[in-house]
Amino acid sequence: MALDDQIENGGLSQDGSHTPAATSADYTLRLLSVIAGATRGATTVELSSHLVLSKVAVERICSGLVAQGYLARDLGHGHYVRGPALRRLALNALNRREIRAKRQSVLVKLVAEVGESGNFTTLDGASVLYLDRVEAPWPWRLTLEPGAKVPLHCTASGKLFLALMPQGRREKLMEQTSMDALTPATIVSRDALRRECAAIAECGYALDREEFVPGLVAIAVPVLDAEGKVWGGISVHGPVARMTTTDAVAKLPALHRAARLMADLL
Repeated sequence: MALDDQIENGGLSQDGSHTPAATSADYTLRLLSVIAGATRGATTVELSSHLVLSKVAVERICSGLVAQGYLARDLGHGHYVRGPALRRLALNALNRREIRAKRQSVLVKLVAEVGESGNFTTLDGASVLYLDRVEAPWPWRLTLEPGAKVPLHCTASGKLFLALMPQGRREKLMEQTSMDALTPATIVSRDALRRECAAIAECGYALDREEFVPGLVAIAVPVLDAEGKVWGGISVHGPVARMTTTDAVAKLPALHRAARLMADLL
């Protein structure tokens, strides 16, 4: 049956009966919803089963979405995954003016409480993306504008995201990471990074021990949605002269409060 026929006549339910007629847009949105919620993407067979649509029709929709950048093809595993245009769409939704103002308010309160700069970050491909940032009123501080990207392997947020994602996805991203030594403390061994991720997954927070910038310490905790999925990270950082790793860990209650407030805005 052609895609147009399937759309006109409706899909088939598991017992073979017809479902109500759906439009091409309906199938496209449902397909994107499946991909957006899948940790490792989805194959044509999986999408066909989920949408109750033929594999030919699914491939036709996916091809169009790949061409527009909403999907990408993971050739190594045969999955369709989120493309850059879909990630931008999600980020644009997160960055609506009224929502961003509320996120800034959460960070302002956090910075006032802990006395160091605060950030709201998310994963963007194989990098950490800074969505929001509030600077502490100190003369010595690291300046990173919203929209800036930093590596995964040597930042608190980056290591946190790696640690809390499924192993297969983590291994793929680690393969894409150059593991450059930005400071003498940077983790440059993938085996060492795997051990670090295991420790982070157990304790629930990540530290940057002068691994990204010499003399700078950071700590990050996850922002979780209602289903427990990681949507982003809340982090604070400061110079080791003001904030040791012990001091950073002592700020965890404030970070967790901020993360819960941020989760309420998702």
